[in-house]
Amino acid sequence: MREILIVGGGYAGFYTAWGLEKKLRTGEARVTVVDPRPYMTYQPFLPEVTAGSIEARHAAVSLRRHLHSTRLIAGNVTEIRNADRTVTVRPVSGADYELRYDILVVTAGAVTRTFPIPGLVQQAIGLKHVEEAVAIRDRLMTAFDQAASLPPGPERQKLLTVTFVGGGFSGVEGFGELLSLATAMLKFYPELSIDDLSFHLIEVRGRILPEVGDEPGAWVVRSLERRGAHVHLNTQLVSVEDGHVVLSSGEEFDSSLIVWTAGNASNPVVHNHTDLPVDERGLVVVRPDLRVGTDSEPVPDVWAAGDDAAVPDLASSVPGAHTVPNAQHAVRQGKHLAKNIAASLHDGSIRSYRHSSLGVVATLGLGRGIFQYKRLVIKGLPAWLMHRGYHVLAVPTWERKVRVLAVWLTAALFGRDLVSLASVQHPRDAFVTSGDPQRAGESRASDHTAA
Repeated sequence: MREILIVGGGYAGFYTAWGLEKKLRTGEARVTVVDPRPYMTYQPFLPEVTAGSIEARHAAVSLRRHLHSTRLIAGNVTEIRNADRTVTVRPVSGADYELRYDILVVTAGAVTRTFPIPGLVQQAIGLKHVEEAVAIRDRLMTAFDQAASLPPGPERQKLLTVTFVGGGFSGVEGFGELLSLATAMLKFYPELSIDDLSFHLIEVRGRILPEVGDEPGAWVVRSLERRGAHVHLNTQLVSVEDGHVVLSSGEEFDSSLIVWTAGNASNPVVHNHTDLPVDERGLVVVRPDLRVGTDSEPVPDVWAAGDDAAVPDLASSVPGAHTVPNAQHAVRQGKHLAKNIAASLHDGSIRSYRHSSLGVVATLGLGRGIFQYKRLVIKGLPAWLMHRGYHVLAVPTWERKVRVLAVWLTAALFGRDLVSLASVQHPRDAFVTSGDPQRAGESRASDHTAA
């Protein structure tokens, strides 16, 4: 049998494998997916996970549950050598080894882009994975519990100060949802008031949400500021050592929760550890039909899609434009890949990928949102409902759709579940300390060493 190797189990990788299972004949080829996580993260749901509007597991689609005939390998591909048709796999445990392939699909996805800002690596947390979204939510709720037992002052102010860096969709949606959660929690904390909260959104450009127009973007800023948020445009993060935030504008404040959402970078495996053609941004060069290479220099039996591929945007009027790295394209590219790979095996017609945008929609917190399609702009509750409706239809499998709808219905009847489970990060505390708080540090140090 032919060996079809898929590097990455995100949107594009999952949908490629899912589609190939339906289109390949029995015994025709074996599909293998290599990814360190056993699930695909539906990232548009992460902001609602931070706000407790969606259960964390419902934003993750199990690979083993839905890919029945695909071989799954838990690990990272550390090098691609297409000249030898091999990749190096670093498993979760054990020594590195090589895998051979006949057909390669590169869907490794992008990684969080960071900069050498003092204190950033030590203090900040990203918003790209389910674990990060859960940690953000738990940290905010734990901060509320701690602040409620403190008198007014710098320590309490720091606990209730939240900073998001990055004004793209991920940052703005996460910021708006977390602000909505914090505001809703105040009624359960009589010791605290809205004046105790301090939410800061920092963006280096002069506007947020670059995918929407100038006026809708400005409306989002005004909407967040009316809710008490501080939006810092044309501002850079200078330092964040020990939680002390220093901005290029000269403003300084202490913040206990710092979330970094300032864009993506090309996957280092694709950028630095492959002999496949890449562009100046470190993205795999692909043709409109998602085959790697150019019309004059094709790379046989290698395909790519998603955030780590420079896919020509045939629906754009701008010459040389590439598709935007978002879920809307990655999902469709994965489905298209499966069709084209199957067609190449069956001597069928291989077609170019073309998709016109359906518009952009963002949630800004419970009951708040914005939608834009060309010149049509919808704001507020209708846009928020459109956001939920679109994504519940887009999340893969009916099982996940029903689970998400059930959580939303329950929340509409009884409100959000406001329970912090931050203690799961140190699960052995209760066992080791036997209720003695002075021994908690020893337990956590042991957990850290074991990890």
